[in-house]
Amino acid sequence: MDHLAHLTRKATWILSCLLISIPCSAPAQPGHHPARPSPGTILFKVTSPEHQNVSYLFGTHHAFGKAFFDTLSIANKALLACDLYIQENLNLPGEMAEDIINERKKITRWKKYTSKDDLAFLTRLFATSPTDFQKMTPTEMHVFLNRYYKQQVCLNRSPEDPSLSLDEYIGTRAREQGLKLFGLETTRDQIRLINQDVEGMPRRVHKRRLSHIIRKIRTGTPVDCEETDWYARMAVDYQWQEPCRNALMLTDRNDRWMAILSDLLEQHNCFIAVGLSHLMYECGLVSQLIRMGYVVTAIPLGHHK
Repeated sequence: MDHLAHLTRKATWILSCLLISIPCSAPAQPGHHPARPSPGTILFKVTSPEHQNVSYLFGTHHAFGKAFFDTLSIANKALLACDLYIQENLNLPGEMAEDIINERKKITRWKKYTSKDDLAFLTRLFATSPTDFQKMTPTEMHVFLNRYYKQQVCLNRSPEDPSLSLDEYIGTRAREQGLKLFGLETTRDQIRLINQDVEGMPRRVHKRRLSHIIRKIRTGTPVDCEETDWYARMAVDYQWQEPCRNALMLTDRNDRWMAILSDLLEQHNCFIAVGLSHLMYECGLVSQLIRMGYVVTAIPLGHHK
């Protein structure tokens, strides 16, 4: 139980990184695109004929961490060649997910969303967490539990792995190497988006979703781990000719990010680490960069072992 509480305490610090960032189905090999990516990569080199800066775009899965990134020697070298590390959001003191949740006045009546046994499980899970789970929304709880399931059941992450998420671990490496860090949006932005994405969902649906994910965690059976499996193998179909499927979570955010990135790419050698789905589809960062005149080159990394 001590290990369980430790994991919960870490994970709730970065609830805002738990946005669904990759598609739910296991994709096939990459299709045709002007960037001509080779199979087995989540890393792209970004250059421009207008300036000499060299940047990199890395698609993350937030459930992965240190053990995964440390095996990617090419990605690590790319990070060290940059002077600015960019991720979706920075977890700043006083503005972390736990701070935002704990300052709320409203309490969730969990008895309306969970069974007695499931509520007892949540109470044990958050026993030593700095986050008051009574103030979390059902949506936030579902996102947290999904992340917890991916990390602890699908990936069976080692207790010795200190990384909170793949993005945060890369950020730790960046700090150690003296890179500046930059967040594309705030933690409050991300928490708002998490809730807005399923706004109006009926209580019975929340209850069914929570019951389902709690059951999977309690049984410890890796029945829905295709997502982490194909990400580890980097068997990604980027579907660059297909329209984005979620305007709120993908199209709108990608457009806002590109307005920021366009200036940063001209001034710095950037290592940009964002959820993999933000690299995908017609509205994705890869497609947008190409339309802006950048040369985007896939950097094969090989399958993760």
